[in-house]
Amino acid sequence: MRQRTITAFFFALVMLGGIYGGYIYGGRYPFFGLFVLIATGCLWELMELLLPREEENRKFRKIAGTFMGVVPVLWFGEKVLFYATCGLSTPDEIVSGYNRAHFDSTVEIALFVLFFTFLLFTAELLLAGKSPFTYMGHYLTGLFYISIPICLLFSIASAPEASYYPHRVLGLLLLVWTNDTGAYLFGSKFGKHKLLERISPKKTWEGSIGGAIFAVLGAWGLSFLIQDFTLQQWLALSVVAAIGSNIGDLVESMLKRSVGVKDSGTLLPGHGGLLDRFDAFIFCLPFYWLVLKIF
Repeated sequence: MRQRTITAFFFALVMLGGIYGGYIYGGRYPFFGLFVLIATGCLWELMELLLPREEENRKFRKIAGTFMGVVPVLWFGEKVLFYATCGLSTPDEIVSGYNRAHFDSTVEIALFVLFFTFLLFTAELLLAGKSPFTYMGHYLTGLFYISIPICLLFSIASAPEASYYPHRVLGLLLLVWTNDTGAYLFGSKFGKHKLLERISPKKTWEGSIGGAIFAVLGAWGLSFLIQDFTLQQWLALSVVAAIGSNIGDLVESMLKRSVGVKDSGTLLPGHGGLLDRFDAFIFCLPFYWLVLKIF
């Protein structure tokens, strides 16, 4: 318990430093660097889970899968957070540059994925693996499961009016963490009916309902503290956090259970790996983005 608490303390410091460190001095580099590192770590751990341990060329495939996922994150973040408003002055120019950066980076990422996919097909041909389509599926899983959601976070955290909104990032994280806290408190006190016992024996319906209540209340409070989003948007985001957090946790538990491991990694003593800490948040990101587009 002591080790878990110490890890949580330093983890919180690193997250706050990454989210707000650059903002205090007018920059976005710590935030960008933090989530590039998180994406890299999560991709590496995901490849560790997906690739068979007896595979002869396992290390190459881990590096290839991680690289394929990290490059789009680097490319999109650089374009949206740094390039979008570079050298532009009038409001119309800034909005135009921001929209162009989004469009250009999306097209370029699609071309990169296409190009790198064919390179990996060629590599699989030379490696003579027994299941080339399976390995290609692993690489693309990392791209869609980790990389694209992180790119969407960069999009949410930026806008033409200001290139970086740190309060948005913290607020979205807090919704997930508030849901998890409520689920733990309600589940440990009132939990009787299992949510999905074959995947996660400890998750209960009572805990999930408690988490949802905490998330909605947290969103209501955040609407006063962080006015980047309307109350309607915050409440909609809390529904995403309440549902998406549970599904994200269960999806990662499913992956770990399929290969017989308890944690995705050992980077965070007492907490497991990076993917263990960010599985729920990453799973929520595409739906956060969609909600903000709708509302």
